[in-house]
Amino acid sequence: MKRDAYKPINSSFLSHPKDAEAIVKKLFVDSRPHSDTLKRLLVINTKDCLSDLTDEKINEIILKMTPAKLIEHRFVTFVPKLIMPEHEEVKSYILISFNDYFPNYSNSPEFRDCSVSFDIVCHTDYWQLDDYELRPLMIAGYIDGILNECKLSGIGTLNFMGCKELVLDEHLAGYTLMYKAVHGNANDRKTEMLLPV
Repeated sequence: MKRDAYKPINSSFLSHPKDAEAIVKKLFVDSRPHSDTLKRLLVINTKDCLSDLTDEKINEIILKMTPAKLIEHRFVTFVPKLIMPEHEEVKSYILISFNDYFPNYSNSPEFRDCSVSFDIVCHTDYWQLDDYELRPLMIAGYIDGILNECKLSGIGTLNFMGCKELVLDEHLAGYTLMYKAVHGNANDRKTEMLLPV
């Protein structure tokens, strides 16, 4: 069968890499100085991680923590697995997942809306910050402040759906933020993947 006899397929499942990149870029690049505060909450596991914003050593660590390094060191992940090697310093984690795909009947039924979840997991010994602040709720606050009602190319507008506590065990707990994402534009079309006509 000739290649001309193939047609492009449309599916929101195929836009996942662009959607993931758009979310990470918005959280950790496009939203400075808030993105730097979010990095501090993830990377610096001290009670006063938000107190001294002029500490040059900490600022240097945060500056070097690019989105690629956040993913490489698994502070941010898309794979539902927390890796905690022995003797590694305790971390906080954000697990981003795309769930609950459903048809978008109002725009284009071939595209799928979905929910985007952010599982924020912190070691319970490091929850408490200064001034009654809790690390996972502060992380949730920055994610929500940056992303709620934010229009991201390809993924559409993210609308807050809810937040619930997440307890894995006595050492790891946090919160899950959930957003509805509306798809339905050219970024969902993948012409490289072809099906026979």
